[in-house]
Amino acid sequence: SLQEVLFPLFFLFWLILMSMMHPHRKYDEVPNTDLGPLDPSVLVNFVIGYTPPTALAREIMRKVASDNFEDGLITEEYLSEEELEQASFLKPSNFVGVVFKDSMSYQLRFHDSIAMSSIYTESR
Repeated sequence: SLQEVLFPLFFLFWLILMSMMHPHRKYDEVPNTDLGPLDPSVLVNFVIGYTPPTALAREIMRKVASDNFEDGLITEEYLSEEELEQASFLKPSNFVGVVFKDSMSYQLRFHDSIAMSSIYTESR
């Protein structure tokens, strides 16, 4: 019965020690910098797919396409994430998916990965 008490305490000690050796990293803010003009020839026939097709998502994507890129950028709406994923397999080199989670957050989907925000990255 002594082992039943000491082994969990021993493992708890090791967990605490390991978490102290690898603390969470906090990244500082990056100052605003002027990146210069964007070369629009890079974005010729570039496709941005988005889902769900809500009025707010349509407005955001219309503004992105019209304000930043006069031509060459194509926006397509998809009814579900599955349709968006299938489209990314058909045109992997020039396709980026945007999944709107709510009115204030979204995820970028590339052909083989999901881009996550580095703001909430924690240590393993």
